[in-house]
Amino acid sequence: MKNWMLRIIFFLLMGAAIIWIFFPDGYALRGPLLDSMLGREAPAPTQEMSDGRLRAPDGYDVTLWAQNLGDARFLRVTPEGSLLVSQTRLGQISLVLADHDGDGLSDGSRVIVENLDRPHGFDLREGSIYIGEATAIARVPFEESGLDTISLTGEVERIAEGIPEGGNHWRRSLRFGPDGRIYVTVGSSCNVCEEEDPRRAALLRFEADGSGETTFATGLRNTVGFDWQPGTDALYGTDNGRDLLGDDEPACELNHIIEDGFYGWPYANANANSQIEADPDFGPGNEDRIADSLAPAHSFRAHNAPLGITFIRRRDADPAYRGAALVALHGSWNRSTLDGYQVVSLHWGADGQITERPFLTGFEENGDVMGRPVDIAEGTDGAIYISDDYGKAVYRVSRHDSNAPSLKRPNAFRAATATPRTSGFTAGERLDDLSPTNRVALEERGGEIFKEKACATCHIASESLPGVSLKKLENLRSRYNIDELAIFFAAPQPPMPIVDLSEAQRRALAVYVLSTYGD
Repeated sequence: MKNWMLRIIFFLLMGAAIIWIFFPDGYALRGPLLDSMLGREAPAPTQEMSDGRLRAPDGYDVTLWAQNLGDARFLRVTPEGSLLVSQTRLGQISLVLADHDGDGLSDGSRVIVENLDRPHGFDLREGSIYIGEATAIARVPFEESGLDTISLTGEVERIAEGIPEGGNHWRRSLRFGPDGRIYVTVGSSCNVCEEEDPRRAALLRFEADGSGETTFATGLRNTVGFDWQPGTDALYGTDNGRDLLGDDEPACELNHIIEDGFYGWPYANANANSQIEADPDFGPGNEDRIADSLAPAHSFRAHNAPLGITFIRRRDADPAYRGAALVALHGSWNRSTLDGYQVVSLHWGADGQITERPFLTGFEENGDVMGRPVDIAEGTDGAIYISDDYGKAVYRVSRHDSNAPSLKRPNAFRAATATPRTSGFTAGERLDDLSPTNRVALEERGGEIFKEKACATCHIASESLPGVSLKKLENLRSRYNIDELAIFFAAPQPPMPIVDLSEAQRRALAVYVLSTYGD
């Protein structure tokens, strides 16, 4: 065993030496990849390191929320506010616990789904977790009755199989679109080549049951993160540019992805000005394909490696970031000087132009790397959660101004979001505590609000709209009392929008919903 290990190390070092000798300008081996080849492991980050290095915008605090999360990759938040993370190399999805003991940090983690085949992107829909595995889409049902109560209620099943595997880019990202379909990205098998399987370097689309596989868009070398812009439903995806063309070429990309769109790879690349240029290796002789290539909506610096992207949707979010997108720049491994290693925000102007700004920086300083951001999730508490597969951690970025409550614990969340009560009802009050006359009056008023706000279009099958994913109202009394449901209406779980209602209106709506759909 020892001899085999020595041989592996020898060949890795020889490969690095050959690359350094023959590709001095196009290939520089730096940072985390070199550490991995040499068997060096990054020291675990500490809150002291975080405080000393990580910088967020004014008015925000950064907390090293959770640690010891090996290969922490993609994040999702459940309807009850629990935070889940995929750990690809460990073959599992874990729950990152909330702060129940009041120390301002996560209480740890526990595995929710295990024995998966390199799970990466995943999403939640109608009581099931849908998981992008290396060659399949997996689905497993779950239930939850509050924060951190999630548990599985069935076995993992593969609803789609045969997705291309292996090669340079073997992780599969997955999300549900506004159309109720599943979208899965399949990166290229190589740095630059002409693929034998047309499903490589592409975005695939499936029906919700895993059937009907189609290729939605092509020419996407390695689109790891994608999300739909609120208000427009425009699909944007990050894309990692090719290697071996030097420090500053080509740019990494943010693409506005449309059906049947072709985005250039391997025949064309984007430059720093988001213009299409012929690839020096595969461009000659493919001028027609280059002409068909769609230019990116925005360019990131070369080798920044943009991964996860999340649009900020909460109506009570900081106005400076509401509607903006946060993008995790994983950071370069093949530049002479390290670059990236931060989270940036993208802001769309009235003219459609996109402005990039730093949001969370300091993961890399003077060649020293303490973390590599992977994905971003917007919590039900209003905080931003960021995964880091190099530091095996999740960070929490939260506002500390007087208008943004600190929402680290479920009880703190409810207390902080509740409006001072003037209507005289008791916290925790249930339907049976109301007088018959008062209950009837509140039910009538709540029913009017339910109708006025068109709540049925998302919750009642007979009145739902085409393309809307139905969220049935059931078993509500076992999960909420009047107070709790009224507070939920003040800051609901996305994609449910925040509706402008007074405290009295939220209470009336809660009474109506619990009375009508509580069982």
